[in-house]
Amino acid sequence: MSYLHVFDMDGTLITGTSANLEIARACGTEPELLELERRFSAGEIDTREFSLTLYGIWSDLTREHVDRAFAKSPFIAGINDVCADIRARGERSLVITMSSDFYARRLREFGFDEVMASGYPEPPFAGPPVAEDILTPADKVRIVEEVRDREGIPLPRCVAYGDSRSDGPLFQHLHHSVAVNADHHLSPLARAEYRGGDLLEAYRQARLLLAA
Repeated sequence: MSYLHVFDMDGTLITGTSANLEIARACGTEPELLELERRFSAGEIDTREFSLTLYGIWSDLTREHVDRAFAKSPFIAGINDVCADIRARGERSLVITMSSDFYARRLREFGFDEVMASGYPEPPFAGPPVAEDILTPADKVRIVEEVRDREGIPLPRCVAYGDSRSDGPLFQHLHHSVAVNADHHLSPLARAEYRGGDLLEAYRQARLLLAA
C-alpha cells in the first residue's frame, strides 16, 4: 500500500511568485497580469474568468516565452531530491495547480509522477481555453480522490503541501498537510508548517506526520 504526496505549484514549488507572473515578465505583460491578479484576490472574478481574460492578454504568447519563464522561475531547493526519495520508496507524487498546463507539465523534469493543471491551447493560442478545463480549488479534492481510487491509497496515507487559500479545500479534506511559506489563510488549517527555502525540510515534516 503506497502513499500519495500532493504538491501545489505557485508559492509552494515556485517561491515568492507564480508561473503566470514569470510568463508575464517574459512576454512583457506584467502590468496587465498584476491588475488581473488584483481583481482575482479581491473576489471580483473567479479562476475561470481569470483564465479567459488571460487568454486575451497573452494573444502574442509563444513557446519560447514559456521556456524562458520556466528557466527563470525561482524554484524551491530540494525538489529533485524529494521526488527521488518518494519514487525510491514506491510512493506517488502529484502536482495540482490552477495555472496553465503548458507551463506546469514541465515540472515532470523534476521527477513528479503526475502533473494536473488547467487546460489551455498550446501557445501561440489558436483559440480560447474551454471554461470547464480551468481548475478550481474544489478540483484539487476531486483529482486527489480520483488518484486515490485508481492507486488504492487510503486517505490517511495522503499528504498535501501548499501555501495559500486555494489549497484550503484540500487541507480540510486530508488528514495530513504541510503549509510551506504559507499565508495567514492556510496556516491554521495545516498539521505542520515550514518556512524556508528547502523542500526537503517540509518533506521531513510530512514523513513525521505519516509515521505518527
